[in-house]
Formats: sequence, structure tokens, C-alpha cells
Amino acid sequence: MSSVSLESISKSYGGTPVVADVDIEISEGEFVVILGPSGCGKTTTLRMIAGFVTPTTGRIQIGGKDVTRVAPRYRNIGMVFQSYALFPNMTVAQNINFGLRQRKVAGAAINRRVSEMLELVHLTGRGDDYIDQLSGGQQQRVALARALAASPSLLLMDEPLGALDLKLREALQTELLRIQRELKITTILVTHDQQEAMVLADRIVIMAGGKIQQIGGPRALYQEPANAFVADFMGKNNLMQGDSIVFERRPGIQLTGGIKMPLGERGVSTGGNERLDLCVRPEHIEVCRPHTSSRPSIPGVIEQTRFLGNVVHYLIATPWKQVLLAEAAAVEGAYSVGDQVEVCWDPLNAVFFPSRKGV
Repeated sequence: MSSVSLESISKSYGGTPVVADVDIEISEGEFVVILGPSGCGKTTTLRMIAGFVTPTTGRIQIGGKDVTRVAPRYRNIGMVFQSYALFPNMTVAQNINFGLRQRKVAGAAINRRVSEMLELVHLTGRGDDYIDQLSGGQQQRVALARALAASPSLLLMDEPLGALDLKLREALQTELLRIQRELKITTILVTHDQQEAMVLADRIVIMAGGKIQQIGGPRALYQEPANAFVADFMGKNNLMQGDSIVFERRPGIQLTGGIKMPLGERGVSTGGNERLDLCVRPEHIEVCRPHTSSRPSIPGVIEQTRFLGNVVHYLIATPWKQVLLAEAAAVEGAYSVGDQVEVCWDPLNAVFFPSRKGV
């Protein structure tokens, strides 16, 4: 296991910054996920840690040693690529032992290690199969076994589950977490899948525009986002804009169309006359019949209903034509398309920030 330290890492191509002033400290044995939309710089950051890309500025340390300009083969890392990069002309065992053979490990030791890796990834008995005889999930396990065969101190993964269907992806998330916990290996995974990040990570690094937006545990990022981007990116959210006001002697917001709603204590302090982004999760939106709520409410019309088994999603059009998403328990016949409703929420379940879009 090794700790990882990124100090003011930046990367530019032709004067255009791709990653800017990234600082991350990762402890030994920690599972960290770098999360963000396409083009945010997450894969470039991972490739700089691996040594495939040299930073324009900054320093990278692995296990306390400066490896900023050290070749990948000397960094003692295991790498799982998005495409798996397996050799189709080799058997499963040959793929797994490829790195060991390159290191000229003795044959008996190679065989023992391959057997250990096959058992670890639940592929015992498949060593003589060729890659095209395996399913996508099994190929992913081979790629993982190959990355771990040489006992690296650091495991790096770039969208390793992205090509798999949802059910298989969820099953392999469980397996991946089991293996990481069993080996206690420091792991950094890149993904754009928020759910995957929340399932796997001890901590999540959220990136946008080449910069870190927030670092924290899944629960903290979901419940206490640092800005509107994080609030909007981490799971489903309703983002509304308005002006800060005093509402019934407490902080409030005036939304489009003059609708006024109270604000809770979670969020930035407001001094009035400030443009705000207000974020409310769908599970915190309450839907009720007109004039039945004791809270300040917003009138709306049910535009769509989506039955999802244990819950229903309601898409509700507001007077200013914004559509809000509400999540409620699946009760048959509760609301139908075209129903007039009102929506509200507990102010303590909303967060708000200075607007990123301006007036």
C-alpha cells in the first residue's frame, strides 16, 4: 500500500489548461473515486498519477517518494483500462501472468500467483480459456487480476465498468469493493457515474473544468454540497433561481413570478439583494392537493408520472414553466397527469448558494 499526494498539479496542451492546481492527499488503503462530467480532467489526472502524462507544473508523490518524472514501470502501480486492453491471442492465465513474465519471475511462483488471482476474482478453472470465451464481466475480472498479479502498492482504474450493463455493473461493484477491502490496496478510480462513486468510494473528488469542486465522503457531498455544481451533479436535484429577501422575519427567496419561499439554515449567509441558486432534492419535495399544505407552497400541474416500483417520480410544471421533479412512495392513484397540485419542502432540507449564472 502507498499514500498518494498531488501538489498543485496542472496540465496544459498548447497553452490550454486541462487540469489546474489540483491538490489531493490519499491515505494508504483508501478507495478514492475521481468523479466528473466528460472533459473535466479526471482521466488526465489519473494518467499523470500513472506516469503516462507528465504534469506541466506541480509534484506527485507515491509512498512519500517524488515520482513526478519517473516512468510508469518504476511506480509499482496496477492499471485497469476502460477497454481492459487484454490480449485476445493469450489465455486467461497468460494475460494474468504477463507482467510477471516481463519481470522474469520464476515459473513455479508465476503459477502460484495466477492460481491466487483466479481464486481472488472468482475465475478458478478458467485459466486455459481464451478471452473471447469470456463474458464482459469475466473479462473485467481478468483485467483486474492482471493489474493485481505483481502486488502493486497502488491500483488505478479508468472507467472499468463503463461498458457493462446495469445489473452486471452493480454486481461487479460489489466484487470490486470486496477485493479492495480484502487486499487493503490504495485505489483510485475514475468514473462519470455518480451512483458508482457513492457505492465504492471512501472519499469522492468531484472535478469540473479541470478543477476540484469538492472532496468528501459520499454522504457529505450529497447532503452538504459546496456549491451549486456539486449539488446539481451529485444525484437528482431541483435547481431554482431567485433573489434573497426577508420572508416573515427570516431569510427567504423570491422565485420567478414573485413566489416567496423561506430559506433554512443550510447554505451560505445572505445579506439581501443577492441572486441565489436554490437546490432541493426530489425526495424532499412534498406534493399535495391545492390549499392543503401548512407550508408556503408553489402551485403546479402534473406533466408526467414515472412508476419505478417502490417510488413514483412526478414531473410538475411551475407557473414559470420550470419542471420540478418530486419523488414519493408508490401509492396507486395518488396523482395523475393534469392534476393541479402544490409543492413545498422543509426549508432545512434545501441548500442555497450565490448564483453561478448571475442575474
